[in-house]
Amino acid sequence: MASYQHIDTDNMHQSIYEFSDHLMQAVEIGKSISLKNQYNDTRNIIVAGMGGSAIGGDVAKLLCKNELKVPMVVSRNYTLPGWANENTLVICCSYSGNTEETLAAFEHARDKGAKIVGISTGGNLSEKMTELELDLVTIPSGFQPRAALAFSMVPILFLLQKMGLIGTETIDQLPDAASLIKSIRDRYGKQSDDNPTFTLAQQIYKTIPMIYGETDATGTLAVRFKGQLSENAKMLAYCNELPEMNHNEIVGFKNNQDILNHISVIWLKDKKDHPRTALRRESTQEIISDLCANHEVLSAEGDSATTRFLHLIHYGDWLSYWCAILHRTDPTPVKNIDRLKAILSEKS
Repeated sequence: MASYQHIDTDNMHQSIYEFSDHLMQAVEIGKSISLKNQYNDTRNIIVAGMGGSAIGGDVAKLLCKNELKVPMVVSRNYTLPGWANENTLVICCSYSGNTEETLAAFEHARDKGAKIVGISTGGNLSEKMTELELDLVTIPSGFQPRAALAFSMVPILFLLQKMGLIGTETIDQLPDAASLIKSIRDRYGKQSDDNPTFTLAQQIYKTIPMIYGETDATGTLAVRFKGQLSENAKMLAYCNELPEMNHNEIVGFKNNQDILNHISVIWLKDKKDHPRTALRRESTQEIISDLCANHEVLSAEGDSATTRFLHLIHYGDWLSYWCAILHRTDPTPVKNIDRLKAILSEKS
């Protein structure tokens, strides 16, 4: 097989490899945040973003869920929920600063009198935030948004901490998580059968992966897996959550066997899964075990959920990367997204 360097001409390998470094760089950015506006009486939080920026909100919410003192949602839309008001904190997260949905959500937040904070590398969002003297966190440019997860996720945690909406527990766990990821990145980054992400990629790259996780836990990681497989490997992938899939989707594993033969099921588990959810996962796997091409159960060790979840994210990023290489596809370009943006621009 051709060496990955000849396929990965934009060096997505380096972006994934440096995830642990990004985490610690993002911690330093977070420490340097100095808020000039007041955020008293914040009663709910909305992260407005799309794609690689939105997933930062998802992961931040997942990691700090046990610390959060108010409800938090991630909005992937042009408009905000109807309940947003002057007591809502809206974190507008757009890596480029030019995401049209996020810019529209920003204007909607202004109309509602919400408290607004921005995270971006620049673009229109940064210009608007600066003009209105709103708090803005500027993050490093030069990455694909999906490869800048640490820079979208970690500043959210620091913003919430500095506003008194979470404590420091999650933030304090980030260095250990980064250290563990750094210790395994050489293994995951090798084009070798000694690398579990490469061997799993060899099993699934000619199939349609379906990733299942637990609601409000590994289900968030399943969304990340799906997105990375779609953007890096240019493969259709799908995700859903337990226990919900047990009330509908499980029945779909019957007809169209020729399609089922090309589906790989990836189960994401964690030692803190609800015991009934764990039983459901094991029982569901038993029921559909002979109906799909592959079944793989993935989990990660670690004392904290922060370490385990970020490790699994790193695993999934490498999995998507090696699927791309096996398809002889450059992981970086997203030509269909670029084409869609051009069409929308012409019709705006």
